Amino acid sequence: MAQRYVRVQTLDGKIFYGLLQIDRRVQVLDAPPWMKGQLTDRVIDAESYQALAPCAPSKIVAVGKNYANHAAEMGTPVPQEPLLFLKPPTTVIAMEAEVVYPSESQQVDYEGELALVIGDRCSHCTPEEAHSKIWGYTIANDVTARDLQRKDGQWTRAKGFDTFCPLGPWVVREINPGARLQTFLNDQPVQSAAISEMVFPPDVLVSYISRVMTLLPGDVVLTGTPAGVGAIGVGDRVRIEIEGIGYLENSVIARTVAPQESQT
Repeated sequence: MAQRYVRVQTLDGKIFYGLLQIDRRVQVLDAPPWMKGQLTDRVIDAESYQALAPCAPSKIVAVGKNYANHAAEMGTPVPQEPLLFLKPPTTVIAMEAEVVYPSESQQVDYEGELALVIGDRCSHCTPEEAHSKIWGYTIANDVTARDLQRKDGQWTRAKGFDTFCPLGPWVVREINPGARLQTFLNDQPVQSAAISEMVFPPDVLVSYISRVMTLLPGDVVLTGTPAGVGAIGVGDRVRIEIEGIGYLENSVIARTVAPQESQT
């Protein structure tokens, strides 16, 4: 089993990065792993922490229509270059945290995605250089208010609501290029694709982004979603699985219920 790097909050409110053990205990690192954090002697028992999203990015750079079959289902051509947009860090929530359905929208969609975690400062990198800047991989749900995306003509509001980026549950260092991504809505399969089906692979995406903005350690890149996106409603549960990583699962609640504090 691949090593699983996590971020947790102890009962006294302190936040630690660490390495998840088979028995769910966490061996603490003295810094984020992508900042050359080293293992310490401290171990946190499984009942003594709450799992958070595995990183706290300064920014989340996402890529639209990076699977040809998804572009087709949206009725648009495949972009000639990566189509970039940003999600604010306040969208990030952890495994099992709740996605809040905003009252401003009548159609909110799930989008299962592979997420990249940047390990080193990256500016104007070639694809070859960019590959070495990718520290690890995790799972994301690029939750989208689809009706607002169409209405606004740009994507900031539709992609930017608090809780609209479930991320986790941990980071792994390597992934098989042919790994399969699958999404389940209330246990029913709705998306399935190999990550190798991306139009622009991860190293090309990171290189392209780095020519626009500097990527910093701990930043996250969402690599796009395959065909099969669809609407979610209050009470639904979305589970996204990627071979070699695990799964990310979150439920949906109404905006009238006070949302829990974003677990970033």
